[in-house]
Formats: sequence, structure tokens, C-alpha cells
Amino acid sequence: MPPRFLFQSSFKAFTGSSYVPSPLATLSLKPSATSIRAGSAETRERRRHDPFLMAQSRQRKAANLSRRQALTQEREGSLGDPVQSESTPFVQQLKATQSGPQVSAASDGDLNYFLNSERLEEALEYSKTLTSPLENLDRDTADPQLEKEMAERHLQQHQNAQAAIDRIVNINNGNTEDQMRLRIQQCIEKFGRHNTDKQFPPKPAAVSHQSATAHPEKTPRVGQDTGSPEVQVAILTAKILNLSRHLQTTNKDMHNKRNLRILVHKRQKLLRYLRKKERGGPRWQYLVETLGLSDAAWKGEISM
Repeated sequence: MPPRFLFQSSFKAFTGSSYVPSPLATLSLKPSATSIRAGSAETRERRRHDPFLMAQSRQRKAANLSRRQALTQEREGSLGDPVQSESTPFVQQLKATQSGPQVSAASDGDLNYFLNSERLEEALEYSKTLTSPLENLDRDTADPQLEKEMAERHLQQHQNAQAAIDRIVNINNGNTEDQMRLRIQQCIEKFGRHNTDKQFPPKPAAVSHQSATAHPEKTPRVGQDTGSPEVQVAILTAKILNLSRHLQTTNKDMHNKRNLRILVHKRQKLLRYLRKKERGGPRWQYLVETLGLSDAAWKGEISM
């Protein structure tokens, strides 16, 4: 008897081709829905119509945003603010705004027009002497009551003139340019090396070799120091505080916002140079502590 071969009969009509696709080939031509990427258009459309998936998506987004905000606050808290300075006595002096007119004699830090208190007192005493009433040389015909009234009137006029002069020369009644000029002078007197060299010891000199080139001695400083990096940093800090106070009320001043960014980055370069030059010595510590500067003022990238 001849052998028999078992095969499954096909119920499809014959179309003229003898090719029969395999089941694996059919699966590869029609992939399942589970292999679709999570960000595809079909998945987004399905998520849009599924309230449960939408709620999960919103929850994940809110968690990511809160985590990002927490990390940003932690980073800013560790480094500090690159623009604002901490509250120190010198910073409070730089932030001094306009107050009411002062009647009493002001100190040297509150006088305008390049005046000091000693010169002002001398000028007021000289004017009081010039305007004082003359005494009658003939005491027999002199009227003591009239002389007393004239002296009281002269004293009252002198007090009125002194109060007017105090208001005129008070820096709080001056314009912004005069106030900034005075702040710059305060920075020079505070951080200038003609004053700070007396406080800090000189840096140790390097050991010179016999074959090294002999450099001439430096010419001693004459006058005030205005070019050292710590003085320039203090002046830039005074300008930054002034601009930041102005921008708190005028948010649309794009020109001064750009000027503020320029000043902050210029101060950052000077601080990096000074830290490299002084190697974190006493001069660097004195500058940072007096101006209330944080690590964000010189470390890393400043984004404003």
C-alpha cells in the first residue's frame, strides 16, 4: 500500500499563486499595539480620551515641577544671591536712601559739594562774626535793651541761616549723581590700599634666585588708591545696589536690566581674579565680609 501524507486542506480559493505566508510573517507585518512608543500620536490620543491616564500624567508633571523648584531653591540657598548683598553696616550705608531734611549739623558722610564738617563750622562761625551787630562805643548814650534785642534777632537769623545751609549741603537732598559720587568716595576710603596696607601684613616675598632678573623697586603710592581690584569691586557693588533698587519698581526698563547684568559679570571677573591673586587671604575675607557677598557672586555661571 502506498504511504499517506497528512496535510491541512485549504478552504481559500485559488488565486493563481502558490505562496502561503507563515504565521510568524503575519505577526511581523501587523505589530501589536503594545509595542507602540509612549510618545506616539496613537498613545497621546488614547491618553487624551482616558481620564485615568490624564490624571496620572498631570500628577507626574506636578511632581517633576515641584522637585525642580525644590532643587533650584536648594541650589540658590547654598550659593546665595549673585546680585543682592547680605545686610552689613557698610552695605546699609550704601543703601541709604533719601530721608527727611536734617536741621542739625551733619557728619562728613552726609555733606555734599565736597565739604566736610570742620570747614562748614568754620565758615558758619566766620559769617556769624561778620554779621554780628556793632556795639556803641559811647556807653553813656547806649541803650542796653536795644542792644539785647538786636543780639537776639541776630542769633535767630544765624540759626535760620545755619538750618538752611544744612539742608542745602545734606547729601540726602542731592541728586543721584551726587549720592553715587559720595558712595564711591566711601568705597575708596574703606578699601583703598593707602588705608588697608596699614591693617593687613604684606604678602611674603618670593625667594629670588641668583640668575633671576633684578626688578627695580616699586614707586611708593602717592594719594588715594582707586585702581586696586577690591576698590573696583566695592564701586561696582554700590552701582549694582543702586540699579537693583531702581529695577524693583520699574520692571520694563530693559536698558538698565542689561546694564545690571554687565556690572554683575564684571564684578564676577574681578572677584575671581582677586581670589586667585590673594588665595583667599585676609584681604579677600575682609572684602567679602564687609560687602556681604555670597559664593554666587563669583562662583559658577550667573544667569539673570
